[in-house]
Amino acid sequence: MKEKKTAAATRTQNATAILPDKAETRPLPPYKVLLHNDDRNTFEHVIETILMLTPLRQADAITRTNEAHEKGMSLLLVTHKERAELYAEQFASRQLTVTIEADE
Repeated sequence: MKEKKTAAATRTQNATAILPDKAETRPLPPYKVLLHNDDRNTFEHVIETILMLTPLRQADAITRTNEAHEKGMSLLLVTHKERAELYAEQFASRQLTVTIEADE
């Protein structure tokens, strides 16, 4: 007796045939998110914003804030470009200056 294929089985078989055996994935290039010192914002505001917008813990937020104050800039984190751009926009909405650059 001849076996009947269901429409779903045919679609699954056809979809599998179209996909390559091994899909090549490449990680997105990393970008640095850099916090810049300014004379407008208090330490408390900067730390609060870092805690609100990033996964950093309080001790790290304090360290990054002090570093930006003392050296003019501090590396907050490294992520992919789209997320780094989002961080820059979010920090700007809280009147803080954050820039991004490729992490070479």
